[in-house]
Amino acid sequence: MKKLIPQFGEARLHSHGDAFTTLARSIVGQQISVKAAQSVWERFVAAVGGAGANKRLQPAAVLALDVPALRAAGLSARKAEYLGDLARHFDDGQVHVRQWQGMDDEAIIDELVAIRGIGRWTAEMFLIFHLMRPNVLPLDDLGLLKGISVNYFSGEPVSRAEARELGEGWAPYRSVATWYLWRSLDPLPVDY
Repeated sequence: MKKLIPQFGEARLHSHGDAFTTLARSIVGQQISVKAAQSVWERFVAAVGGAGANKRLQPAAVLALDVPALRAAGLSARKAEYLGDLARHFDDGQVHVRQWQGMDDEAIIDELVAIRGIGRWTAEMFLIFHLMRPNVLPLDDLGLLKGISVNYFSGEPVSRAEARELGEGWAPYRSVATWYLWRSLDPLPVDY
């Protein structure tokens, strides 16, 4: 880390958008290219009624659309179902956005993975990029494992156990270390 950090100047993580929009965008972007995700996102936002600079995407607006309307925006049937489930969780108060600041990371992860379409990796990315939690080590992230391999193991494959052990030395700033390792592979800042 001592060698990596100075290489990337003053760049910092910044949180963008509200929780619902951030999670919806992560579902839309799953398993498709960045370009395709942006195109589908724009059509989805237009179908829902827009979410301009001063407007947030509203769960009720997503719930007002049926699956065929969501599919017409370019979403798969599965992603349309996932977005509906996300909207229901927010609309019904099953997620406790206002309490998250006082909750520990694992409690938030448990709450988020109860939503269809959100797995542990997505929840950890949400903790890092939206809630700005400083001590998340996403052991399922291939970029993190590759960054550790390249920077600490001369390119040799690294196990999750080895990554976890190394990551203990970065606590309580494992999110920061992860971000620098990602940047070591791709100098453009990771941004969600």
